[in-house]
Amino acid sequence: MTHLLVPCALALWVLCCAPLGRAAVVEDFNHIERCKDSLYMGTPPRGYLSTSLRKICQRYEDKPRYVTLYDPRKHIPIYSAYTFKKSDGEKHVDFPWMFEPQLASEKGSGNMEPFPQTHMHNNFEDTQAVLEDFSDVVQYERGHLNPDEHQADPLDKAATYTLTNVVPQIREFNTGPWSDHEDRVRKRLNNYCRGTAYVVTGTTTSGNMIRRDNMDRVAIPEYMWTAYCCTDFDHNAPYFVRYKFPVFGAYALNDRVNNHVVEVPVKNLEKFLKGKMDVDKNFQIFYNDCVPDF
Repeated sequence: MTHLLVPCALALWVLCCAPLGRAAVVEDFNHIERCKDSLYMGTPPRGYLSTSLRKICQRYEDKPRYVTLYDPRKHIPIYSAYTFKKSDGEKHVDFPWMFEPQLASEKGSGNMEPFPQTHMHNNFEDTQAVLEDFSDVVQYERGHLNPDEHQADPLDKAATYTLTNVVPQIREFNTGPWSDHEDRVRKRLNNYCRGTAYVVTGTTTSGNMIRRDNMDRVAIPEYMWTAYCCTDFDHNAPYFVRYKFPVFGAYALNDRVNNHVVEVPVKNLEKFLKGKMDVDKNFQIFYNDCVPDF
């Protein structure tokens, strides 16, 4: 992308005068109407220790679509949480990539916005990844946490194409084991989940970064992990599927080799992640581990 100066008037409008709407970066996911609907029992994963992480209610065209916990220092999402929508698995790659104005300025728009044709203002690059970060790293692809094939509505699909919802994934991993697992979960939830399925997909990091202009720009995940929760499921499903309800998880190494996806009970996943992330002993992905209160 050509590095052009943003015209002063445009920069001032984006940073100071953009329509407010409801803020996308929030103190708590409950503060925005329907934002918490993406979370089982309206409760986000608990136990993260860092105080620098930002909560994003991912809004597209004035509607909350899902939620993301974002690290503005490492310029990647820690996790995205969403409700699965039964779909045919079709991917749409013709949507424009977007960014989150609220990460750079509280006065920015509450909606994600397409990247401008001109160079981004430095305020945005300080707080989030930009397209240039991925332009010269052929070994990595922009891997979705909330994948468009887990959504059905075209606008929900479009909302997954924000850089606050993607991380650098090794190409062979992204198009191989991880893509296969996303499709396996899609078919499983399509066929056997009778109610709402809640999904949380996240990352662990080990310090490796994508560098640009001699600066650390975007953290490269060491592991990808994901878990779903569906309390209303088909109890007559075959046992090899039924034991993976109401909740199950998985993790995999983001690498070219030894990158097979390991499916595990959610408690095992949490135990694994406690050794890989900055979380406390109470780390929990789903409220009450997705055990419904009867």
